[in-house]
Amino acid sequence: MSRGELSWAGIARLGLVQASVGAMVVLMTSTMNRVMVVELAMPAILPGLLVALHYAVQIARPRFGYGSDLGGHRTPWIVGGVALLGLGSVGAATAISVMAVHPTAGILAAIGAFALIGIGVGAAGTSLLVLLAKCVDARRRPAAATIVWMMLIVGFVVTTAVAGPLLAPYSPARLIAVTAGVAAVAFAVTVCAVWNVEGHAELRPQLPAGVATKSHSAAGGRTSRPFRAALAQVWGESQTRQFTIFVFVSMLAYSGQELIVDPFAGAVFHLTPAQSTALSSVQHGGTFIGMLLIAIIATAAGTSRLGSLRGWTVAGCIGSAFALVGLALAGPIGPAWPLRASIFALGVANGAFAVAAIGSMMALAGVGEPSRDGVRMGLWGAAQAVAFAVGGVIATGAVDCARHLLGAPTAAYSTVFAGEAMLFLCASVLAARVGSGAQSLHSPSLAAVYQTPVAEVRWG
Repeated sequence: MSRGELSWAGIARLGLVQASVGAMVVLMTSTMNRVMVVELAMPAILPGLLVALHYAVQIARPRFGYGSDLGGHRTPWIVGGVALLGLGSVGAATAISVMAVHPTAGILAAIGAFALIGIGVGAAGTSLLVLLAKCVDARRRPAAATIVWMMLIVGFVVTTAVAGPLLAPYSPARLIAVTAGVAAVAFAVTVCAVWNVEGHAELRPQLPAGVATKSHSAAGGRTSRPFRAALAQVWGESQTRQFTIFVFVSMLAYSGQELIVDPFAGAVFHLTPAQSTALSSVQHGGTFIGMLLIAIIATAAGTSRLGSLRGWTVAGCIGSAFALVGLALAGPIGPAWPLRASIFALGVANGAFAVAAIGSMMALAGVGEPSRDGVRMGLWGAAQAVAFAVGGVIATGAVDCARHLLGAPTAAYSTVFAGEAMLFLCASVLAARVGSGAQSLHSPSLAAVYQTPVAEVRWG
């Protein structure tokens, strides 16, 4: 492996960290969710609020990134974040067992545990993306984003497949034991995955000709500026600010659709739970295909227009908007509408958008004021987390309001899908404009990085 460039095996190795995160998070969103609602007969809003809390605390991601910038190393933050995630997961399982006997005490304990889960995800996820941005060659970034995203899904699949049989027959003690086992394995995998990665890579970017950055200090680029000053400095970079707004708007649309597609299929097309679940698999299959297509095309295209991350980000947003317009039309037209094809198209467009957006984050993290990579990535991660925390609530609430005002589920879902399509179109405009204000930044030629095809941006 050349200095500053991870091999494909190295990228997959770091992807194991994301798989470890996914392994623990899926227990929270699926198994623990179900136990609270079914076995404990708690209101469904309880796990919903707890999951929203785990997103909300990730608003601290810029602070985590700032901490890793100060130290100059990302590995301790990744390992520490996964450790906190594991502790939070075991704490959540324990809190659920307490709920069966003392509901109030169990809920209070769950609040602390889910907050710890969010802190762990934020600390590990932010530093992992910064490390990938530093170590992955620009040509490989779309593929790296695909690998990391897919490894997250691998963590979901493997954990549910293994933990399911181990939880039968269910008991609170068994849930705690299985969760502790998953956390222990995930932590061990994470330690092995990041072991000595930073020791084999030069972590400073080499930007294209004409893109200037300030030199690092003698302390290796670390800075003693207070966090608020560092955050204000990064927010003052117009490109960083524009991209943050883009991330929030696009993820608001992305997260909102996830919670209403399945109910839409049941309420409007009268599909059974089994049929709507199969429809969800069609969407996820499309997402995988979209990710793979963009990873292959953008990596192979090199310096041509097909290699532009910004172009694929815009295209993915526009494609998602058109797919949502199709779903908005599906209800009024009825069974004659090709629902499966529309859901599949939405998945493909979402996959293309997601990979391109993550690749763009990796490309832009080190552009601008030096030694602020973690703060930038944390800012974007916080925008994404806040969007996910409120997106589902806004979308489902909008369906309820529209249904109350319009009196029919078909019109309600069509209205909300149309609104989400507008959000994606707004996101495409925002993505296209990133870099237009580069002249106001410390690097006068900063726009060149985002406007240059991805293969021309070299790191290390």
